[in-house]
Amino acid sequence: MLHKIVATKKQEVERLRAEVSLAEMERLIADLPPCLSLKRRFLERRRPVGVIAEVKKASPSKGLIRDPFDPLAIARAYEAADVEGMSVLTDAPYFQGHLSYLRNIKEGLTKSIPLLRKDFLIDPLQLYEARAHGADVVLLIAAILDKKSLCWMAEEARALGLEILVEVHTAEELDTVLDAVEPDLLGINNRDLKTFTTSLATTLNLLGQLPQSTVTISESGIHSPDHIMTLMEAGIDGVLVGEHFMRQANVEQAVCSLVGHAAYASKGASR
Repeated sequence: MLHKIVATKKQEVERLRAEVSLAEMERLIADLPPCLSLKRRFLERRRPVGVIAEVKKASPSKGLIRDPFDPLAIARAYEAADVEGMSVLTDAPYFQGHLSYLRNIKEGLTKSIPLLRKDFLIDPLQLYEARAHGADVVLLIAAILDKKSLCWMAEEARALGLEILVEVHTAEELDTVLDAVEPDLLGINNRDLKTFTTSLATTLNLLGQLPQSTVTISESGIHSPDHIMTLMEAGIDGVLVGEHFMRQANVEQAVCSLVGHAAYASKGASR
């Protein structure tokens, strides 16, 4: 499945390159305000384990997750729960996402909450696209980027003012990332993108190999306070949660039930 997704992304990039020039992209982003810092939000968080809450309609493994699906209403519920950041799925063929969700959410929120573009990014044009549509942070996936490409994409993202959340799943990917770039945030994906099986042990096994200063996010398969407690005791800074929240009727309450109310937690908790 991962190879299929990447092949689709290559086709999307070629279409984008035919439709818009780099100079046009540069004009689109020239007057945008500075990006918000997701890293700072985690370093200054007011709950022991912070959360990146995901706006997600569907997935290749689970199919349709939320119907009806109103991205802005979901984002406003997350805003009310004072999440540290939001992840917005923009992949259309496999996750039923759209780039317009990013812009609509950015313009529709009243609080300053960093937005992550969640997609399979393989070319700098996608970074310009993300910046133009309101992203503050982009996801770089080690499973689809070799060391040279990872360095290139990280450099280009930072030149645009974007922070990077670099995602790994294996010890080999982690070694490559730590040797190539210094991520603003390091995501450990508990889901194997080749088989779509999920295990929280992935985070627990890799966490000890990271420098103490790394802001680390556990991703996928997190849906209970017990999971949060296990990760907190291991020293995680935050979690990225999508499917669990999307399956709840009251999204704001679901966030607070899982990670707690931000105002009631000690400020600045960190590893």
